[in-house]
Amino acid sequence: MAGGPGEQQPVEPPHQWTRSWTVALAALGAVALLVLGATAGIALFSGRSAGVVPDAGSVDAGFAQDMIAHHRQGVLMASLADRQTDDPEIQRYAYDMAYTQTAQIGQMEGWLALWGLPEIGTGPHMAWMTVGGHQHGGSSDAPLATTGLMPGMATTNEVARLQSLHGKASDIYFLQLMIRHHEGGTPMMQYAAQRAANQVVRNFAQQMLATQSAEVADMTAMLAARGARPLDYTAPVLPTN
Repeated sequence: MAGGPGEQQPVEPPHQWTRSWTVALAALGAVALLVLGATAGIALFSGRSAGVVPDAGSVDAGFAQDMIAHHRQGVLMASLADRQTDDPEIQRYAYDMAYTQTAQIGQMEGWLALWGLPEIGTGPHMAWMTVGGHQHGGSSDAPLATTGLMPGMATTNEVARLQSLHGKASDIYFLQLMIRHHEGGTPMMQYAAQRAANQVVRNFAQQMLATQSAEVADMTAMLAARGARPLDYTAPVLPTN
């Protein structure tokens, strides 16, 4: 029986309370991951492991700054996919990806804080990558810099489209965008794995490369299972000279 005019009605059904708490806890978890990641990043460079302290023009700093920006979009897209899917496989995959990349962002932020460098570089993206492979760029080096989106990143319109989709349509578009996102970031990981001054950064980039290469294979198979294919895209090739 409905209550009388004077009775207080429930403001929000119980399932909505659950959803609100879920969102709040997820946000707190993301903050905790960033803090833990930053602490781990600083710890890795303590004592004898510190090695060379990178400057603003170094491969180490440029990789951290650009990969933080690259990862932040990856976390955004994975979070959207997690919320908008009805598929438990996609939900688990997107959640794990957002979790991993958030922790990695925290580690790279920790490095930059320890080095006394900002999280956002002052020059064009990828200016730290040069054809000759020398930091700061010599007379024979051509910078692989971009003032727009870094390779593989989604445009504002593409992110908006992903945000508007739900269910299977969201799952497919997320996988397509994320495959391209991973492929576009591959040269940065390869370059840092080969040319960063600090062994910690080289190892980190190599491990990230291995993980994301495996994820590209997984996501391609997941797309095929859903009757779709990756977007047409040619990933940039890392210069070998």
